[in-house]
Amino acid sequence: MIDARDVLTRAHREEWARVVATVAKRFGNLDTAEDAAAEAFATAAEHWPSDGIPPNPGAWLTTTATRKAIDRIRRESTRDARHREAQLVYDTEAEALGVINDDRLRLFFICCHPALGIEARVALTLRMVGGLSVPEIARAFLVQETTMGARITRAKAKIAAAGIPYRVPAADDVQRRVSGVLAVLYLIMNEGYLASGPDTAPVRDDLTGEAIRLTRLLHELLPEDGEVTGMLALMLLTDARRVARVSSAGELVPLADQDRGQWSAAQISEGHALVRERLASGMAPGRYQLLAAINAVHTDGDAPDWAQIVALYDQLVELDSSPIVRLNRAIAVGERDGLDVGLAQIDTLNDKLQQYHPYHAARADFLRRMGRAPASRAAYEAAIGLAGNTAEVAFLTRRRDEVGE
Repeated sequence: MIDARDVLTRAHREEWARVVATVAKRFGNLDTAEDAAAEAFATAAEHWPSDGIPPNPGAWLTTTATRKAIDRIRRESTRDARHREAQLVYDTEAEALGVINDDRLRLFFICCHPALGIEARVALTLRMVGGLSVPEIARAFLVQETTMGARITRAKAKIAAAGIPYRVPAADDVQRRVSGVLAVLYLIMNEGYLASGPDTAPVRDDLTGEAIRLTRLLHELLPEDGEVTGMLALMLLTDARRVARVSSAGELVPLADQDRGQWSAAQISEGHALVRERLASGMAPGRYQLLAAINAVHTDGDAPDWAQIVALYDQLVELDSSPIVRLNRAIAVGERDGLDVGLAQIDTLNDKLQQYHPYHAARADFLRRMGRAPASRAAYEAAIGLAGNTAEVAFLTRRRDEVGE
């Protein structure tokens, strides 16, 4: 019987130089080659006595050493990248700029490089810094997980290929990146306000709280930026209703049914003041300012002024004609002009929002209130099948069951 240790000893004498030379030629580094060869021989010494000698011991050692070298280079590369990122975040020159004093907000600006498309910027930042998973990001963009995963991978590849530096922007570069940062903060807030996955709490206070904290810092940094002010107002007015949004039974409570006495008066007051500040500026409002104004109307008085809300959505559609904005406008039109009018507008979005559960939920609600039980039930079923938030699923299920056959 051949002793594996004898074979390994002979291989060490005969193959060591060849393995080292082969690996060194491929990777251009003698130290890496020698370390990899040593690891390969150590692996052989561990496995050959029990697993048996491979048919070609020299080839086995060379292949194993090559793999060890690749692993070592990858580890070193990752470690170097982490060191570079740490240097960027804590760089003394960047600190001297005094532009962005919060480490996490700095990282948002670093990732939101204008060389990337806005969707790539936002997706990459949400994944690398925002703490959202690929499925959560995909749901935010209404795309498949595989599509979003590929989009993030392409963004990383572009950064590597173009040599885009991960560095803290200078003061005059902050404004070029703020739109991407606002988009990231908005999506983090949305995910916290109504978590999209079934394996998390319905409302994630950690995300909403962090989004508001960072937006406050951004407002301090850019107090004259209307969209930053609008974003802060929007977040405050949205978060003000958080306690009233989920019942003790764990079911989502629609805005119209919420106990307004549970809303945060302080947040509503601050949010309204910020909205008035932007109106008084006389500047044309941007997307987030209009969304904040819509929320201000919803939180003013005992019942919303639907005519005013539709008027604000009309302005918003001029800036953002996405299907989701048009859906929300259609709902408001239905409340102002009649359910049948609203439903007709909602149905025009059928081909755009088939995989968006709020579309089906809105149809289900209008159909229920119009007395069209079978169609309402079918729409509720579609919404339930697409919804991930546990509180929302509970609410939709109860409503479906109340509609009957």
